[in-house]
Amino acid sequence: MRLLVGFIRLVGGLNWIVGQTLSWLALGTVLVCFTVVVQRYVFHTSMIWLQDLYVWLAGAMFTGVAGFALLRNDHVRVDIFYRPWPVRRKAIADLFGVVFFLLPFMYVVWTYGWVNVTRSWGLREGSGNIGGMPGLFILKSFILVFAVLIALQGLAMAARAILVLAGREEMLPEHLRYQRDGDAHHAGEIA
Repeated sequence: MRLLVGFIRLVGGLNWIVGQTLSWLALGTVLVCFTVVVQRYVFHTSMIWLQDLYVWLAGAMFTGVAGFALLRNDHVRVDIFYRPWPVRRKAIADLFGVVFFLLPFMYVVWTYGWVNVTRSWGLREGSGNIGGMPGLFILKSFILVFAVLIALQGLAMAARAILVLAGREEMLPEHLRYQRDGDAHHAGEIA
């Protein structure tokens, strides 16, 4: 059981660091987008590579922080049923969802993404726009980062559910436990 707790903490810590780091790309996206708008409407000029850059920054950010969002329970969920459920029923739903939906879907994303990413790296693919950014192959690699981080966080969710079903949730730190109905904090927040 301690191994499960260690795994949950390790994956949560990894996704926390990645999420905190890549969330700064939002600021970069806004600044680059602002620069493009000023160039276009004030100076009547445009740089295609700069337009590519803010789209690519946003793409890297959203795919990279997906595991962090799952850690914090920030993904969309039909809470009209899930939220009022007792913790054991939440654990069963999470375990079922991870095993039958999340992990198979991440397998599909990884499998099809791998083909696309390796082809892109082989071609040293760049922007499809004339004068656009080089290095699209790097951005496409975030497809695989997305699949790995989400799958790891899904496995951590499954491990947490197993602890709950085994009656051992108390082994987890408070911030990694299931959110009780009426709790004000997100499960997964690092205090």
